[in-house]
Amino acid sequence: MSTYEGFSAEERAAMKDHATEMKKAARRSTKADKAAEALRDVLEKIAEMPEDDRILGERVHAIVTAAAPSLAPKLWYGQPAYALDGKLICFFQGRAKFKTRYATLGFSEDAKLDEGAMWATSYALTEMTPEVEARITALVKQAAG
Repeated sequence: MSTYEGFSAEERAAMKDHATEMKKAARRSTKADKAAEALRDVLEKIAEMPEDDRILGERVHAIVTAAAPSLAPKLWYGQPAYALDGKLICFFQGRAKFKTRYATLGFSEDAKLDEGAMWATSYALTEMTPEVEARITALVKQAAG
């Protein structure tokens, strides 16, 4: 029988990042200021990532902002994310964040990806190919609906 040992150090750090993000957003004055600072926060977070994650994060950011300009960049638990009318639609999680084997492109329940009785809400990313870029573009356009 295993015993619950609480959140991992990475999970606690992600929650701390989220609390900081919420406090920063609350202090911003105008909607334009909030948008500009949120974009800057996302770009800074991507720039801080280890090279493999940074390369994927930069491409995901470029694809998302081109495919669905209505999505607003923001940080979500310390990772780049994109929202529509304040609701999270998708996010990029570098593999280094939780020491996983691959980076992840994830979608929230507000993403319009419903397809029958079962559909994927996250995708493993190991490299960026033209096929992967096309798939991300299609998913993001559908998700932002």
